[in-house]
Amino acid sequence: MSAPPELPDVVRRAFEVSRRAGYVSFCRNETGRLLATLAATREGTMAEFGTGCGVGTAWLRSGVRDEDARIVTAELDPRLARAAAEIFVDDPLVEVLAADWSTLLDKGPFSLLFLDSGQPGEVGVDAIADLVADGGIVVLDDFAPCEQWPPVTYGRVDVLREQWLTDPRFTAVEVMVASDASTIIATKR
Repeated sequence: MSAPPELPDVVRRAFEVSRRAGYVSFCRNETGRLLATLAATREGTMAEFGTGCGVGTAWLRSGVRDEDARIVTAELDPRLARAAAEIFVDDPLVEVLAADWSTLLDKGPFSLLFLDSGQPGEVGVDAIADLVADGGIVVLDDFAPCEQWPPVTYGRVDVLREQWLTDPRFTAVEVMVASDASTIIATKR
């Protein structure tokens, strides 16, 4: 077996900041590489809602090729937002806000939007659809793979996953990024 690919410098810095902050809930490398790949195809404004210590944003930044693109990200916890801002202090393409994600509503439409799967009312299709540009991509992570339909998680229908995979405003797919993790990628029609 070969060694895994090296981490981009900005991602390595984000992991260091996360460790110092004692923050262990962050974007998996498998999802991060997917984010970097998608960011490499985007122009305009990209965003992450719920930054944590900035690992997901670092993965997005590692993929950006268009130097006119920008990334805005919001973290509700001021301590974590300060930690994330430390990573991007000298990067004019990234803006970290210590605020609820709703403060980003006027900064779109987004060409790429990264969200943690959460409550359907917060990150459901109806709450997000108008924030994404036509042809824009939404990435939702932290799903457990499911081989049945309708998708079931913890003995209940996974309403959020079902919404994203069936909404006619998006073309969506669930992709396994690891044996225990899947991500939804949805492109706005």
